[in-house]
Amino acid sequence: MLYWLLKRVLVGPALRTVFRPTVEGLEHVPDSGPAILAINHLSYSDWLFLPLVLDRRVTFVAKSEYFTTPGVRGRMQKSFFSGTGQVPIDRTSGSAAAGALATGKRILAEGDLFGIFPEGTRSPDGRLYKGKTGVARLALESGAPVIPVALMDTDTVAPPGEKFGRYAQPHVRFGVPLDFSRFEGMSADRFVLRSITDEIMYELMLLSGQEYVDEYAASRKKSVAEKARTIGEGAVHVAKEIQGSATSVIEDAASRLPRKSIDADKGKNADAAASAETPDSSGDVTTKTIQPVAEAPGEEASERS
Repeated sequence: MLYWLLKRVLVGPALRTVFRPTVEGLEHVPDSGPAILAINHLSYSDWLFLPLVLDRRVTFVAKSEYFTTPGVRGRMQKSFFSGTGQVPIDRTSGSAAAGALATGKRILAEGDLFGIFPEGTRSPDGRLYKGKTGVARLALESGAPVIPVALMDTDTVAPPGEKFGRYAQPHVRFGVPLDFSRFEGMSADRFVLRSITDEIMYELMLLSGQEYVDEYAASRKKSVAEKARTIGEGAVHVAKEIQGSATSVIEDAASRLPRKSIDADKGKNADAAASAETPDSSGDVTTKTIQPVAEAPGEEASERS
């Protein structure tokens, strides 16, 4: 019940009023029965805007940690994720991928809509990346149709790595359901799984207008992070080299400074001290008396006259 309360009263009306999301191809979503919504993934806000345009509930999988955190915060977190149509991954199947598959099959067996992001993670640059074959396996093992769903401009509202971006009007476009019943019983064939996944990603590319990249988004993120780390380490190394070179130049310049002027200054000081005090024949130091300058004869005669 919390799902509908958030969608229709607490969160949904505000999001619809502010962002006014638009929808296209809504007739491709059945009024009842199971279906897999295969969605491109641009932003963390994707799972918020998609349910706004549907009358049916959409369920996604989320990390089980979101539902098992202890304390008041954990209970609030669990209520929020449950209320927004997310369920924990079933870890009894082993890996997270197998757990997501088991959870998806259970949701579809109950006749509900199950949302899945074939790319596995958000696109790092707005392009459409290679899909993982879990969506194909789920389609074959559940027998449910796959409806490609393209979300647009959600990454403008909430860009990757940022909480908020700038205003945009998200658009949701539903494609024609894809039926893969011709591959029934072939869920163990990896070539079949790859073929189905590529077909789904091709439809998503046509619906979204995104450029397709034949690489996993997670791999691209990893390579970008490694490059950034390498560049950072290189910058630190260069900075240290520059600092070391600058220090060497300064020390070298200091060592090359002429010392004659310094010695000359010392000699002048010594001469001044010697002229101020001169030893007499007995060895005592006598101070020289400075004699006044004699007046010119002409000046003395003129003053007397």
